[in-house]
Amino acid sequence: MTTPTTPDTHTPQVVFACRANGGRSVASRLLTEHYAGGRVVAISAGTEPGEHIHPEVARVLESLGLDTSRESPQLLTTAMIAESDLAITQGCGENCPYVPGARYRDWPLDDPKGQDEAEVRRIVADIDARVRALVVELVPDLDLPPSLLAS
Repeated sequence: MTTPTTPDTHTPQVVFACRANGGRSVASRLLTEHYAGGRVVAISAGTEPGEHIHPEVARVLESLGLDTSRESPQLLTTAMIAESDLAITQGCGENCPYVPGARYRDWPLDDPKGQDEAEVRRIVADIDARVRALVVELVPDLDLPPSLLAS
């Protein structure tokens, strides 16, 4: 007798962590949500969250059709990391909490805060490429939508 197999119903969760939670991690979260279409839970947080997301980052993300209106920086906690399948650090350095057994990956990204539009677009393009590769890794059967940055 064959035992029926059930599809993997686990939805991967990723936490993107930077310092202020106003640029890199927000862009990563929003791009992940866009490309994964509900098949990945994305969280963003910072070790020293600011009061709001960086306006120069919000402008670039909005120009790509991503809604930043509900984004509000939040403090990175050990629980966020422990409950995630992967923690991606983006410039939080030694301030990122260490959780034994958690999977970490570091994305060395430039900080977009205070940069001109061309530089912010370059950083967002870097994040876009990394996020697209991550989504394919986490959800191999996903039909990945075209890049928002494709011209």
